[in-house]
Parts: sequence; C-alpha cells; structure tokens
Amino acid sequence: MDIIRTAVPSDAPALLEIYAPYILNTAATFETEVPSAENFAQRIITYQQDWPWLVYESDGVIAGYAYATKHRERSAYQWCVESSVYVRDHFHQKGIAMSLYEKLFPILKYQGCRNVFAVITLPNDKSVRFHEKNGFTWLTDYKNIGYKLGRWHTVSWWQLTLNDYDANPAPVIKFSEVGAQFLHSVLEKV
Repeated sequence: MDIIRTAVPSDAPALLEIYAPYILNTAATFETEVPSAENFAQRIITYQQDWPWLVYESDGVIAGYAYATKHRERSAYQWCVESSVYVRDHFHQKGIAMSLYEKLFPILKYQGCRNVFAVITLPNDKSVRFHEKNGFTWLTDYKNIGYKLGRWHTVSWWQLTLNDYDANPAPVIKFSEVGAQFLHSVLEKV
C-alpha cells in the first residue's frame, strides 16, 4: 500500500539513505557532507514548525520525500518558499515525485504562500521537464554559482504561483497550526 504522510524525526535514517547519494555523487544539492541522522531529525522538527515535510511510503518503505523551506529571512518574503523533492533510486519514474508535489502544493496554498521556487542545478533536463509539468516557469539562471565535484555549476530558478497577489495579505499560517482535519483531507488519497 502507498501512503503520503508528514515526516517524523524517526524517518531521518531512511531519508538520509535517499539523500546521501545526491550529496556524494551529484550537484543536485550543494550540500557536500552527509549530515548525521540526529542532525537530519532536527531539520525535520525545525522545518515543520513553519512548512510541510512529506514522505511517500510504498509497502512500508520510504520511497521519497518533499518539503518546503523559507525562501529568505526577511519578513516581507514570508509568502515565498523553496521546494525540494528526492526519490530513492529504484523508485524513479513511478510518479512518486509528482504525487508528493500534488500533496505539498495544496498545503502551501492553504498556508497562504504566493510563490514556490525550485532551484535546479544544470544541466538537468529531467528536473526541468518535471517542474514544467508541475506548472513552474523559468525565472533566471545563476551562472557558476556553486563549486562541487571539481567544477563550477549553474543553477536555474523556477517559479510556481499558488495564490493571487492581493493587497494586505494575511500572514502565512505556520504548518504547526494547520488543522489535522485539513491535512487528512489532503493526504488521505495517493
């Protein structure tokens, strides 16, 4: 059975099994050292105060995860987040990343987010196509912004608009304050 649920700190070792190869073998993330399970568990706790972190389980195995983080520190940016999605190698091309985004974005919309940004290290045609399918549009490229694995990398920024840009927007709702009934209604079907 497949389910999508909110992450819990005890998921950290399984999530690191997914994330570590991206850190060690790719420039998809600019993180260069694999964090400890304790550090990763603390990330889950900290991030979920404000933004959702979701995991996709397939027959009891965590196959992937997606989450949102604050875009920038200043309060005027509070309506903007960055999204990330990672999938275990042998679960690629099964619609898991799409399913995670299909659950993540309604939650962010409910919270009052206006913009979701995706940052894609180039070249990565697969990720570009995936984000385009999810409604993202290209914003800009930052040329040679990160050095990893012996070379400089360019990242491409992509934007998805979730809500209208109304005057006097209400503050975003913290994820920790999103009601269980709403979350259940979003997450109940995969």
